[in-house]
Amino acid sequence: MFGEIALARDARATPTKVAPSAAPVRRYAPPMTIQPLTALWLGRQPYEPVWRAMQALTDARDTTTPDQIWLLDHDPVFTLGQAGKPEHVLAPGDIPVIPVDRGGQVTYHGPGQLVAYPLLDLRRLGLGVRELVNRLEQVGIDLLAEFGIPAERRAGAPGLYVAGRKILAIGIRVRRGCTFHGIALNADMDLEPFSRINPCGYRGLEVTRIADFAPCPPLPALASRYLCCFAATFGFADSPPTASELPQLATRVD
Repeated sequence: MFGEIALARDARATPTKVAPSAAPVRRYAPPMTIQPLTALWLGRQPYEPVWRAMQALTDARDTTTPDQIWLLDHDPVFTLGQAGKPEHVLAPGDIPVIPVDRGGQVTYHGPGQLVAYPLLDLRRLGLGVRELVNRLEQVGIDLLAEFGIPAERRAGAPGLYVAGRKILAIGIRVRRGCTFHGIALNADMDLEPFSRINPCGYRGLEVTRIADFAPCPPLPALASRYLCCFAATFGFADSPPTASELPQLATRVD
């Protein structure tokens, strides 16, 4: 739901398209050197402080900064990407709309949606933007296959779909070769707010969630399973997400 072109890059990057593939088979050989990854479980968080913290970390990091992944869910919010058109926000009601610096159109975040923010140094990992998106999709394909859910890619529309309904969204920003923003996986959430927007700028695009197909575990347990798939696909050392805090941001658990 982050948009039909769900990427925002610096001026040196070249736009790419993602080739379609639905096979839930991990195709990536592990790297010669296993990279460390700091994984944080942050619980329920308001959107804007997390976004600002991602920006601050990305601006401050250097070649020695370890890669991180933040796992959480958000208070209800609509976010409008850099290419976002206000007319795709139909009737937000009491849910705030925040313009942000990722690519794409409008999406919704809310309780029961697993959000993962990979904060990665692409140059150190030897990845381009196209391969990054491909691997993020593969992580979702592998995880959803564990629930018997056959997720598919769609050419020109990053993310994952089940029988034409979107279940996972990708919206990435790359700055100085490092990523922020990330993915949103509909786990066991209220889907009604999606009817207040044209998701990804597509009128009538339907959405779905894990709970429509299989019992969904609590979000912290789902986050741990996501992390295992992420570590295997990207070649990171596998470790469980830790309860922690964002820089100068107290973790809030509702």
